[in-house]
Amino acid sequence: MLKNKLHSRNKNRGFYDFQKLMAICPTLKPFVQLNKYEKESIDFHNPAAVKALNKAILILHYNLKYWDIPNGYLCPPIPGRADYIHYVADLLGEKNKGKIPQRNQVRCLDVGVGANCIYPIIGNKEYGWSFVGSDVDDISIESCNNIISKNDFSENDIVIRKQTNPNSIFKNIIQQGEYFDLTICNPPFHASAKEANAGTLRKLKNLKKKTSSKAVLNFGGKNNELWYEGGELQFVKNMIEESLIYKTSSLFFSTLISKEAHVKKIKTILEKAIASEIKIIPMGQGNKISRIVAWSFLSEKQQKIWSEMRWK
Repeated sequence: MLKNKLHSRNKNRGFYDFQKLMAICPTLKPFVQLNKYEKESIDFHNPAAVKALNKAILILHYNLKYWDIPNGYLCPPIPGRADYIHYVADLLGEKNKGKIPQRNQVRCLDVGVGANCIYPIIGNKEYGWSFVGSDVDDISIESCNNIISKNDFSENDIVIRKQTNPNSIFKNIIQQGEYFDLTICNPPFHASAKEANAGTLRKLKNLKKKTSSKAVLNFGGKNNELWYEGGELQFVKNMIEESLIYKTSSLFFSTLISKEAHVKKIKTILEKAIASEIKIIPMGQGNKISRIVAWSFLSEKQQKIWSEMRWK
């Protein structure tokens, strides 16, 4: 059976094959149990179980030898992150006569790469793309570099850069004369630590079908990963403003948007910024619906020149 809302190329469209996952990653085995439907599963309320499942998925489907993150850091669900990569791959393919550009033809910037390095891993393993990942957090940077060094990535496959100014997004990261085909981002969703905790409690209630009074982050997450003053909308607004400075440095800028109410506002901001193209790409995993907003400042003619020069 398929998880119908996932992208057709997503390796986790079917239900998890726990026998294969446990065989390749035995540390997952203690967390696997029969659910109320007598099917193998894990307790998604348990952060250690979620982390073990992620590790097994990355080893089985993406041929990693090693993956780990420090305790308390964001451990994102792999299928949803893979969907983002596949949908933006389709977006680039639209600009390349329907053919997704592969390997070192494509260079991406992951804004806020986190300690998990998920987007660069999936993008490189699925399409051979090269990545720059940025982050403000030293532990996240150290974790990413550890993952990179213990796997079969070449020197330029994934490069991690520190954002020295927490108020900047592209400044200090995109260097003079540097070009990216795509920027991606999983922005902080919440406006405060209090709001982040409330969101976690709602999620746990949905998972457990009962009220919890303590916010245990099953997918983890530090402050800079979960909340930003002004929340998701303000973060993306700042991103759009900075993207104007680098309008010719990337073919497309993009970000994940979790709250549907923000989409119309973000589109209006982009229209006022005179973006030449705005794309709203819906995504879904289980009961969760999100979307990607992508934009370009390049004209149709400039986009055509871009694809002909970089993807041939």
